[in-house]
Amino acid sequence: KDRHGILQYLLMPVDKISGVESPELLQPLTPNFFAIAWQQRALAIELMAQQQQTVPDRALSLAINSAYGRTQNQLHIHISCLRQDVRQQLDSLTPTLTSQWQQHELGPSDYLLRTLTPQQLQDESVFIRLAQELPEAADDMGHYGLALANLPNGQLVLMAIKANWLTANNASAEELQDHSCSILQPTL
Repeated sequence: KDRHGILQYLLMPVDKISGVESPELLQPLTPNFFAIAWQQRALAIELMAQQQQTVPDRALSLAINSAYGRTQNQLHIHISCLRQDVRQQLDSLTPTLTSQWQQHELGPSDYLLRTLTPQQLQDESVFIRLAQELPEAADDMGHYGLALANLPNGQLVLMAIKANWLTANNASAEELQDHSCSILQPTL
């Protein structure tokens, strides 16, 4: 549990892995950290239920910041609430999203989005997927942040942001999250 926010947990490997730029993440035998984090969101939901607080799956998201958008040099994936405005944007984009990367504005930044099935998330690391599907990312992984959320149609959406110094964008995908969880207010 992170000390900030009512519903913010961090998934961290016990081995030293600095972050998204770590070559280990592109090795097929490295654990699939995003899939593990997505499974572990159930722990956060369970803990909130003990406090009589309902957490719908649509309220949750994962995020990892780029090497330039993070504060720690240890890989960590944020499991937290999705911002309400981002949830609404994703809901309206759902009919147009496919397994091909598409550029869309989410919150204050431009992101590349693609759908995944839950099985695809399990089958291949999102880090490997990003490096293979966006060739410019393979040699520049440290410039990317990633986020994941579910869609109303049962699929998942993978969101990638690339650092851009000209727009003062440090690729902090955590910007899509709301650690105060205002998306839960109607259910509290």
